[in-house]
Amino acid sequence: YGKQLVVRHEQHTFYFIVCSCWGCTDIICCVLFMAVILGYIAVGILAWLFGDPRHVLYPRNSTGWFCGIEPNEGRPNLFYFDILKCATSVNVMATALNGLQCPTTQVCVDNCPDQFWAVRFQSYLINVKPADVFNQSLCVPSIDLETTTKTVKEIVDMELCPFFYMPTTSGVADLISFRARSPTQLVLVFVFNRDIVNGFNAREIGVRIFEDFATSWPWILVGLLIAMVVSMLFLLLLRFTAPVMVWVLIIGVLGAGAYGIWHCYWEYDNYKQLSATITDIGFTTNLNVYLQVQETWLAFLIIISVAEAIILLTIIFLRTRILIAIALIQESSKAISHMMSSMLYPLVTFVLLLVCVAYWGATALYLATSGGPIYKVVALNSTVDDCSSINGTVDCDPQGFNSSDYPGCPLASCIFIKYNDEGLFQRNLFNLQIYNAVAFLWCVNFVIALGQCTLAGAFASYYWAFTKPDDIPMFPLSASFIRSLRYHVGSLAFGALILTLVQIARMILEYIDHKTRAAQNPCARFILCCMKCCLWCLEKFIKFLNRNAYIMIAIYGKNFCVSAKNAFLLLMRNVVRVVVLDKVTDLLLFFGKLLVVAGVGILSFFFFSGRILLPGHTFRSETLNYYWMPIITVVFGSYLIAHGFFSVYNMCVDTLFLCFLEDLERNDGSLQKPYFMSKNLMKILNKSNKAQKKVKGED
Repeated sequence: YGKQLVVRHEQHTFYFIVCSCWGCTDIICCVLFMAVILGYIAVGILAWLFGDPRHVLYPRNSTGWFCGIEPNEGRPNLFYFDILKCATSVNVMATALNGLQCPTTQVCVDNCPDQFWAVRFQSYLINVKPADVFNQSLCVPSIDLETTTKTVKEIVDMELCPFFYMPTTSGVADLISFRARSPTQLVLVFVFNRDIVNGFNAREIGVRIFEDFATSWPWILVGLLIAMVVSMLFLLLLRFTAPVMVWVLIIGVLGAGAYGIWHCYWEYDNYKQLSATITDIGFTTNLNVYLQVQETWLAFLIIISVAEAIILLTIIFLRTRILIAIALIQESSKAISHMMSSMLYPLVTFVLLLVCVAYWGATALYLATSGGPIYKVVALNSTVDDCSSINGTVDCDPQGFNSSDYPGCPLASCIFIKYNDEGLFQRNLFNLQIYNAVAFLWCVNFVIALGQCTLAGAFASYYWAFTKPDDIPMFPLSASFIRSLRYHVGSLAFGALILTLVQIARMILEYIDHKTRAAQNPCARFILCCMKCCLWCLEKFIKFLNRNAYIMIAIYGKNFCVSAKNAFLLLMRNVVRVVVLDKVTDLLLFFGKLLVVAGVGILSFFFFSGRILLPGHTFRSETLNYYWMPIITVVFGSYLIAHGFFSVYNMCVDTLFLCFLEDLERNDGSLQKPYFMSKNLMKILNKSNKAQKKVKGED
């Protein structure tokens, strides 16, 4: 890191200058990434200028006004005069006009109808005032039922008021008011809405859940705080409990295998007197029959015995490597105790990822709503021949449309057809959405890479401090973050780009599989399955390689390709140690997550279900509508908290492991090349320094 290291041995002091020529790495990729970010910003600005998210946030009535805002404020729901036309006329609309809006009048209302109603037949025969028949709030705003001279029949024929309506909920209007992209989609939404009308009220359930959260949120925060404290204590105490936990788990596995051997022999001896064999039984779906045969238990006995012997021999031959893994886990716990701020870094990554997701979602929304709506004169239900010349060919303005302007088509109406797709920007909306998705993936992978490199640099500064904690630099996490942004943006972007390309290939393959699934034969399905499996494995390998490359970048400051090659070769030269450390760490962290999530989950269950009562507080479980919602929230939040803390710990273990391997290969314990590893690791490897290290807290 280009700093002076001081080594004190007896009465002598030795000074070593560790020089490293830091400079920007992978500049070409850095420039490319910056260009993509600038282009991404430009796309967002264009989407903001041309898009209008109100198209998907608010329904529109027949006159083109949005419901719930502007002149229709206070009327957020969209009411369809003849909702059946949404299904019966959709094919005609799609074929004749290439449009997918319901060909019926739509008005904004404050509340949806809550009863069945229809115009009585007598209203057509006798002179009845329209105000006595229709509900003014469900008619178009342009008609005044008290002063109009039109008859009931004329009002119905011109669709100024509905002929009938049925009970609906606000969910119906919300779901079918959007502009469907396919006829099938519109029909499916209509069918689904009928199910809603039959009794499912999502809004009521949502209100109840919101009330539960409003009542229990302080105790949910308490549960999440407990999960955070337990996760932190578990990691900090691993320096003392790791050996016990590892060997208890190993002995438990061996004990389970020994019990299995004894049980199989006991069953084998019980069925010794029976003469039946597997050959006599043959093939049967009743598996219990096989368990009553002596040969079955003999096979189980042999399999478990062989597995037990393999595990025992593996542990005996790998005992030194297991001790190294335990020592590295303990050392990682010490490193985190000296850098407690590293435990909070996942919050930085979370915020940056949240910004990426929000920007991608907003850009996609604005792009999807780019282009104004196009309205045309339509008279689909008319039998007048004169209407064919204007049907779907004449543009119109729904806010100023008057059917009297078309005397030959008394049933003419102005309805939505599609969004404007003319112009350079509108014609390239699909390409811009692709650009939005690719840039989003690249940014997300870059943020993750930045977090890994930052943590690796901080933990590497701990390992290479000869006298701990005196030689640990000030604010190691902040220094590593600044160093990563100053020198290694190009390298991090390079690794993120490789991972992004693999993820795009997987998405394309999934899309092809989805679109061709109906026409696939078994051979094609097998080939696609193999290709998806290969790409999945490739993505996992790239993530593994990138992670270790970022560690080497943080240590030596070299470019991505050199760091990836050095990390891969270093790991391959120590592949057994890699496997042992990886499995031991995974085992410990798995039980840690299980302890945190299960413990906090059980505690929250007893509390929110009323089985634990705390004196002196006003909360009662009886006030909750669904007591399982806070429990699910606490369990899910506890898992996220444990995953965030343990991901930092896992990064610490991987970083110290690579530093340990580099230490072994580059140093020999001499005055010129002393080991930087802990005394415990040197004791396990039977190594020592001629210049004795001093670490606070060690004898």
